[in-house]
Amino acid sequence: MQKGLVHIYTGEGKGKTTAAVGLAVRAKSKGMKVFFAQFMKSAPPAANELDVLEGLSVRIFQYSEVLSPFFHPDADKKQLMRKASEALKEIEALMPGYDIVILDEFNNLVSRGIVSEEEALRFVKEKPENVELVLTGRNATRGLIEAADYVTEMKAVKHPLQLGIKARPGIEY
Repeated sequence: MQKGLVHIYTGEGKGKTTAAVGLAVRAKSKGMKVFFAQFMKSAPPAANELDVLEGLSVRIFQYSEVLSPFFHPDADKKQLMRKASEALKEIEALMPGYDIVILDEFNNLVSRGIVSEEEALRFVKEKPENVELVLTGRNATRGLIEAADYVTEMKAVKHPLQLGIKARPGIEY
């Protein structure tokens, strides 16, 4: 592949992970090697989109031990920072073998201070030149937005949750 670009999918609306999954499927349909790392989410007991991606030979790493402080306010932030740093080192070592690397919920790691913006910007700057890098999650920082080539902000205009409709499997998760 030619020079890989940096994508950011951010905002308060639905669709950030969905867009990244769609890009992974598109890339696999063109014979590309895809790596998908997910932070701050734990796999539900039933099959999810990661199972489908795995079936397409997308390499999946789920860093479920890097929890969201929003949903887990008692989580030890220093431990989360250490685990996130270890995960990024592992991903950096694997990146050269892939055409597309997707880090789901990465922007949240930065906005919540689990990964410093400085470390995140270094990660982006030092990615292999041919790797297309996709970063998802709410609250992308100004620095990450400026470093990216594509930035898409999802905006919630109307959502079923406002009507009391709970998240549905296969649609919201």
